[in-house]
Order: sequence, then C-alpha cells, then structure tokens
Amino acid sequence: MAGRSKEDESLEPIRRQIDELDRQLQALLSRRATLARQAGAGKQGPRQTARDFYRPDREASVLQGVLDRNQGPLRDEQIVRLFREIMSACLAQQEPLKVAFLGPEGTFSQAAVLKHFGHEVRDLALASIEEVFHQVEAGVSDFGVVPVENSSEGSVSDTLDMFLFSPLKICGEVELRVRQHLLGHQQDLPDVRKVYSHQQSLSQCRAWLDQKLPHAERVPVSSNAEAARMARDEEGTAAIAGDAAADAYGLQVLMANIEDRPDNTTRFLVIGRESYPPSGRDKTSLLLASRHKAGALYELLSPLAKHDVSMTRIESRPSRRGKWDYVFFVDVQGHSEEPNIAAALTDLESAASLFRVLGSYPCAIL
Repeated sequence: MAGRSKEDESLEPIRRQIDELDRQLQALLSRRATLARQAGAGKQGPRQTARDFYRPDREASVLQGVLDRNQGPLRDEQIVRLFREIMSACLAQQEPLKVAFLGPEGTFSQAAVLKHFGHEVRDLALASIEEVFHQVEAGVSDFGVVPVENSSEGSVSDTLDMFLFSPLKICGEVELRVRQHLLGHQQDLPDVRKVYSHQQSLSQCRAWLDQKLPHAERVPVSSNAEAARMARDEEGTAAIAGDAAADAYGLQVLMANIEDRPDNTTRFLVIGRESYPPSGRDKTSLLLASRHKAGALYELLSPLAKHDVSMTRIESRPSRRGKWDYVFFVDVQGHSEEPNIAAALTDLESAASLFRVLGSYPCAIL
C-alpha cells in the first residue's frame, strides 16, 4: 500500500477541521429538527394537517435573514437553497405538504415547486391550471403553484382568468430563471423535422428557431414535459424543455440555452386557502373593476398615489360578465395590514365596481 503524499499530509489538519465542523453541523441540524417538532406539537389540534404548520411569512423572514448575514464564499442562491431544504425537511417531520402543479413531471412548474418548498414535499402533477385550482379549493392539495407571467412573453391568461371566480388566495410567489434547451436523439440539427413545446416556450425561442431550424414544423403542446415525452417516442422530432425534462425522458441536450433573451424568467404564484401576516417584504395583488364614466380609471387608482403606495403591475382582462367589460389585475408593494395600504384599499373599495384582495404575500427571494 502506497504511503500518503506530502500533499495529503499537508491537508490533514484542514480535513480534521472539516470533520469536526460536520459533526457540529449535524448536531445543530438535529437540534433544529427537534425544536421544529416541539413547535409542531404545541400547535396540535383536531384534524390539523401539514398546512397548519406552514408559515410562508416566517420562512420568508428566515431566508431574508440568511441573505442579510451571508458574507460568502457561498453565493446567495446557494445559501438560500441550503436553508430552504433544511426548513423543508424539518416541516416534513409533521407531514409532507401536498403541492399541486401543472404537470406532467419535468415541467418548469415542478421546478418552481421545489425551489419554493424544497424537496420534502409531495408534489402532485395535474393536467391543467384549472385542475390545480380545484384541487386546492377541495383541500386535496395544501397549496398549488401556477405560472402567471413570463418576462419575455407576458401573462398567462389561464391563471388570471381562474382568479375571476376562485376563492383562493395568493400566499407566495416564485421567480424561476428559465433556460430552454433543444432535446432529442438526433446527431445533427438538420435531422430535426418537427419541434414540440408549450406555446410560451416556442415564442421564447422564436429567433433561434428561425435561424437554426427554419424548416422544422413547430407544434405547440400542453407542456414542455409532454413535448419531451413525444420527442422521446417519435422519430425526427425534438422538444424545447428544461434540464428536468431531459433527465425524466432520457433525452440528449442537442443545444443548450436557446431562449432569445438571457434574462428569460417566469413568475409563479403559490395559491392556498388562507391569508398570512406580513413578512416585512411583501406584495399585495388586487382584482378591480372601474365604473363606466369619464376618468373612472384615474379615480380608481388615485388612492394609491394619495396614500403613497407603489403600483408594480397593472393588466386588464375580459371580465366574463358581459361583452367589452374588463377587470384589472393590480400588484402593489406592501401588505394589506400595513396602515397606508389598508387606507388605500378602503378608498379603492369605495371607488371600484368590483374589488377583491387576491392576497398579500412575501416577495420572491432570488
């Protein structure tokens, strides 16, 4: 048996320190899990579920503290991911959260679930955004995760339209950097005769497709994961999807990062049945309709300026109450329990023909 090298010998003191730190970390993690279990035991009551132990405001506050303390060398996203998984594992001691998403497995929606809740959840793939809403409304799932807008292609109308009639609340948001890959079994790009993907992804990669695959047919399907499944089973076809779909369906990455914009990001909403207290860094979403008269929109939005409330987004959608009738989806900075927000909402309700607070929730962290 060969002896240890001088390099190994010089590293031995560092390795002993690492081993000791690992023992301390494990002991601290066990202590944290024990305290989390004790906190859960203190909340026990009749017919309580994992949802009763989950506090998005508390988690957001903890993660913001992690970010504020981080001085490297780990990057912010790395340290947040580590703490997210710690909290996910501790919460799952009571019972794993059940989280519905737009499936099948391998979609960006599933990636958003895991980014927000960690891997110690029971993620449930469903066939449509409407089903996600219905599963949460019925209590089959504790929460749902649905896409709401993309930085390149705009809003997801199916999600916005569901809020017109659903009683669910928005209780969180996730921003996911979307990297689109061309997946398949081909050796050369000219062998690709057809490209499957969700319509949003096809649009996000339009310029690349025009340049590299101008003669390939583009076929929109229900999800990128479904596109990957079809590319796996059909000769001469490829899919635009992410890493998870490539792994799930055994496809090669023919070309990576083919999205037209390098900052391509999709925003997802976490939907549930309850409202939560402020986290300290929040957003409030509203559903509004103005009265049909001159200056109605100005009158509707003026309470925001009056009470120094910053509006970050406004979008109109058909109300489905009548022809050429519209509603507005509005996001503002702050929580509905903050005094200036509460005062603005009171004035807004008086000015609006339709007024609903869709939810106040922690802003996305990274």
